[in-house]
Amino acid sequence: MTQTTLPPRPAPKTARQLGIMQGFPPPPEKRPTLENWDLPPFNRWSFQNVRSLIPTVDVFRGFGPETRLDEAPEPLDDLPVPLDTGKVPLSRVLADTYTDGFLVMHRGRVVFERYFNGMAPETLHLSQSVAKSVTGLLAGVIHGEGRLDLFAPLAEIIPELDGCGYGSATLDHVLDMRSGVRFTEDYNTPGSDMTRIDVASGWRPHGPGEAPTTIRDVIQTLPQIRPHGGDFDYRSIETDLVAWALERATGEALAPLLSDRIWQRIGPARDACFTVDTAGTALADGGFNATLRDYARIGLLVRDRGRAGGAQVVPDGWIDQMRTGDPSVFGEPWSLTMPKGAYRRFWWIRDVSRGDICAVGVFGQLIYVDPESDLVVAKLSTWPDFLMPELTRDTFRAIDAIRTAVTEGA
Repeated sequence: MTQTTLPPRPAPKTARQLGIMQGFPPPPEKRPTLENWDLPPFNRWSFQNVRSLIPTVDVFRGFGPETRLDEAPEPLDDLPVPLDTGKVPLSRVLADTYTDGFLVMHRGRVVFERYFNGMAPETLHLSQSVAKSVTGLLAGVIHGEGRLDLFAPLAEIIPELDGCGYGSATLDHVLDMRSGVRFTEDYNTPGSDMTRIDVASGWRPHGPGEAPTTIRDVIQTLPQIRPHGGDFDYRSIETDLVAWALERATGEALAPLLSDRIWQRIGPARDACFTVDTAGTALADGGFNATLRDYARIGLLVRDRGRAGGAQVVPDGWIDQMRTGDPSVFGEPWSLTMPKGAYRRFWWIRDVSRGDICAVGVFGQLIYVDPESDLVVAKLSTWPDFLMPELTRDTFRAIDAIRTAVTEGA
C-alpha cells in the first residue's frame, strides 16, 4: 500500500476545548447529567471523572510498593499504519480514534506511552466492558481455590435464581456467554434490558413513578428463551451474575475480593474503583475504573500466565482457557471485526490460531495481549458512539503495525 496524503481534518476536540465542566461554576448546558454523561460530547470529560457523577467503592491497592515498569521508548508517533484510506501515522490514528491514553509494552518494557484530552498517568478512566474481563480473572482465582463448581445449576449457588432463566444455567455457560437467557443488549434504547441495567445500576435516572430497582432485581426477571450452551450471544448481565456467585461463594463483596486476590498482588499505582447501585452492588459488567498503567499491569498478568510479584495469582490453566475458544459458535456481528475470533471466560480471542486475546469495552476501551510476540497494549478512549466497527478495525491495524515494528527492531 502506498503512502497517501490525506486532506487536513481537525482532530476531535478535547473536553476542555468543548467547554465541558469549565468555569466556576460551569454553565448548565456544559454539565453532564445522568441522562447524558456517557454520551458525546460529555463522555470526553465524564469517563475520567466518574466518581464526580456516580457512587463508587474503592478497590484498595494495599500498602505494598508499586510494581516498576521498565521503559525502553521507541519513536512510534510517525509509524505508518495501513488503513483503507492509505498509510496514516500512528499519532493521527490515535487522534482520530478519540484516544485518551495509549500504552505499548514489548518484552515487559514500556516502549510507547501517550496521554490526550487532559488525561494524566494518575487519572482513573472508566473501562466499560473491560470490567468483564477483570471479573473473569477473579472467577479464575476463586475457582482455583475450589470454591466454585462451574457445572452446578446457578440456583444451587444463588437460590434467588430459582424460577428465573438463570436458575438452570451454569457458571460455565455464563462465563462464555452461552446461556439461553433473553437479554437485549441495545444501548440507550428505552425499555431494553441493557437500559434497565443502566437505570438499576445508577447510570441512568429512574423514570417518573418508577420504583427503584437494583442490578440483581433485574437479573431475577430475565426468562430463558433457548437451551443453555448454544451459540455465543453477548449479554452484559452475565458478568453481574458471575460477580453475585463470587460473593456468595466467598462471603466477600466484589471490590474487596478483587483487591485481596488480584489488585494488591499486581502492584498497581492507585486504588481502582467500581460504580455501585443503591444496594452497594458493584457493576461488574462495566463500572471498573483504573489508570492506564494499571490496565497495562492487568495485561502483564495475563501475558505471564497469571503470575505477578513472583507468585501465581490466577491459575495458569485458567489463562490457557481464556486463549482457547470455539469459533464455530462465534458469528456476526462480532466476527466482522474478529473474523478468526472466539470468546472465552469474558475475554475476546482475536485469532484462535494465534491465541492473542483482548478485554474490550464500548466507546473504545482495550487491553490487548499477544503472548507470541510478547506484546501488551492498553487503550482508553471516548468515541462518539457505543460501537464503531471502523474505529475497532483501525485500532487493530495500528496494533499490527506496532507489533511488526517492535518485533523486527528487537
